[in-house]
Amino acid sequence: MLCAAWTVWTLTTRYERLMYIPTEIEQVPSKPVAVVFGAGYWPSGALSMVLKDRLDAAIELYRAGRVQKLLFSGDNRFVDYNEPAKMLDYALAQGVPRADIVLDYAGRRTYDTCYRARDIFQVRNVVLVTQRYHLPRALDTCCGLGLDVVGYVADRQPYPRRDLAWYWVREAAALWRAWWDLYIARAVPVLGEPLPIFAE
Repeated sequence: MLCAAWTVWTLTTRYERLMYIPTEIEQVPSKPVAVVFGAGYWPSGALSMVLKDRLDAAIELYRAGRVQKLLFSGDNRFVDYNEPAKMLDYALAQGVPRADIVLDYAGRRTYDTCYRARDIFQVRNVVLVTQRYHLPRALDTCCGLGLDVVGYVADRQPYPRRDLAWYWVREAAALWRAWWDLYIARAVPVLGEPLPIFAE
């Protein structure tokens, strides 16, 4: 019962104070970097609705001066699949300068993205850009890793109800996986040489 209550609390109200919607963009605390989580694209190369909305939200933050850099994190394990590159192409087409975009090619899951933002890209203060259903887990993971974070809600359109139901079910399981990685396994993702976004 306690586990179920903690799960519901974390996924619904626990982090509400750290989440901002588009009408509150001027209230978003200024941070050096916005972290954008990959969300897939189609074989045609078209971005998924979820990923396009995340990118549009991040670009909105950038244009509003709430962040200085955009960190695009996604999967690039396969020769014919490269999420960060697709995200980059989209942002460049929207007029974001290449110098203000950083790519993380090993953001295979939320935990990896948050961990690598801290240890590889050496940022501690970030805005997490993703959908409402995903933000609680992302915030919880980053807070567990010692990052100072807020979230910006990227929902820009109605998503299919069937998909949303699946997302929420998946989030409950993924939340516990993140808890396990943070506090029990202390999992270490793929790392490498540090690549600080901001030079000392």
